[in-house]
Amino acid sequence: MRRSLALLLLLLLPLPGFALNGGLGEPPADVDRRTPMATAAGFLDTAHARDAERAPHYLSLSHLPPEQQAAEGLRLAKRLVFVLDRMLWLDFANISQKPEGDSPDSGYESLGQIPLPRGSVDIRLQRVDAPEGPVWVVSEDTVRAIDTLFTVYGSPLVEKLPPFLFARPVWVLELWQWLGLSLLLVGAWLAGRVVEAVVLRVGARAAGMTASGWDDQFVAAGKGPLRHPVAAVMVASCTRLLLFPPPAQHLVDVTSRSVVIVAVAWFLVRFVRLAAGFVEDRVGTEGQNVARVRGLRTQLAVMRRVIECAIVLVAGSLLLLQFEAVRNVGVSLLASAGIAGLVLGLAAQKSISTLLAGIQLSITQPVRIGDTVIVEGEWGWVEEITLTYIVVKVWDLRRLVVPMSHFLDKPFQNWSKVSPDILGTAEIFADFRTNVPAARAELERIVATEGKGLWDGKVVRLQVTDCTERTIKLRALVSAPDSGKAWDLRCLVREKFIEYLQKQPHGLPMLRAEASHTSAQEGAAVTLGVVPLGAGTSGANTVVPASRRQD
Repeated sequence: MRRSLALLLLLLLPLPGFALNGGLGEPPADVDRRTPMATAAGFLDTAHARDAERAPHYLSLSHLPPEQQAAEGLRLAKRLVFVLDRMLWLDFANISQKPEGDSPDSGYESLGQIPLPRGSVDIRLQRVDAPEGPVWVVSEDTVRAIDTLFTVYGSPLVEKLPPFLFARPVWVLELWQWLGLSLLLVGAWLAGRVVEAVVLRVGARAAGMTASGWDDQFVAAGKGPLRHPVAAVMVASCTRLLLFPPPAQHLVDVTSRSVVIVAVAWFLVRFVRLAAGFVEDRVGTEGQNVARVRGLRTQLAVMRRVIECAIVLVAGSLLLLQFEAVRNVGVSLLASAGIAGLVLGLAAQKSISTLLAGIQLSITQPVRIGDTVIVEGEWGWVEEITLTYIVVKVWDLRRLVVPMSHFLDKPFQNWSKVSPDILGTAEIFADFRTNVPAARAELERIVATEGKGLWDGKVVRLQVTDCTERTIKLRALVSAPDSGKAWDLRCLVREKFIEYLQKQPHGLPMLRAEASHTSAQEGAAVTLGVVPLGAGTSGANTVVPASRRQD
């Protein structure tokens, strides 16, 4: 009878051992477990802080002996928060804030699932009765699966490193992860440089065994861009050993992919530039005609810029496609491709026409790099050709920037379209009594001696091209290998020829005049003539009356 009464009392009275987490005692007043969201937030905060007094109260530990609940509760809380940080990023917007939860009948609130090699574990909160009323705690079945989850996704460092390294995460990474990331970045940088040096050294030796120069340009283009993909791949791989949370790991992966894309684009741009320079130097040393060399330089310059623009556009597209928001915008744009294409075509009509003009110029080549041109009244040399404009170096070192379309829509002078050699003229006025054959011989002497470095030895000619009532016009025609030397040669011929005429008795133009006047007394005309004075004068020509001349 007494035994039956004692058993009945055990069943009816709520003993401490049968209450929720009876071995932990009363929870502190600031432990809020009234709603699923409060329990999830409180558990993460106290578990990250390694709070042995509060963290175990958020777990259902009634299946454990009371004397083990405090120690086991803290150990299990640290393991669970470690797994959650890496495998299940909680979205608090989807966690219920109601005391009864989203499913009052079930009494459970699911936070998500974590996969295992065989099946998965549902991370759930359970509503249980406590002395202060219904509360939410991590369910018993989830607590029982913590060790299994930690075996798969955990790390022994959690229980061996000092606790302060796990105390409070900065952003989403704990202190030990920041330290590991710092060491990893330094190691990846060193590894990238070492791998680059080894690869370039081996590549240079292999390229030296071949007669082609293309492999040399390929190896040279890898200096610089090669080290960055190596470091990026190493960082992306080793951060998984540091067990980064999903947001941090995603950021590392996106950054690593971006570095690889930029490095590959950098390598391609460098290779295109080096290859273009290699082809240009090789063609220039083969002794081909200047016109062909200039044409090839122009084609290489334009095509190099086209390829570089294409590389940059593709690299930029790949970078943007990594982001979900940009991909959604791209899908929307593709859905309205007709309207968008029309709007973009109208807006970029001028830019597209200029770009096409650049490609057309590289094919037709009305002007090439190094050509001597006269544009907008300015004389100079074509210094640079881009996809949208041409830079003309004016003779006084000014730069004239001309839109590409100007060379296709308006006329201009190209003095070296076929060949750079050119004829230059120098026009000089002389007296009627000038000895033209002697002057012609003097011109040949000037270009053969003083102008030896400027004259190409092809054309030298002196002609009387015009005459007036006072002078004759002599035109000196000389040839030079290019327009610059032609200008200098023309100036030299003009200077030396004037010096020659100054030394001749009848070289420089002389002014002659005849006048008459009527005598007021005789009513007859008196003629004025030009006569030389006697030996006692200065020798200048003087105008005297004719009557005095008879006396």
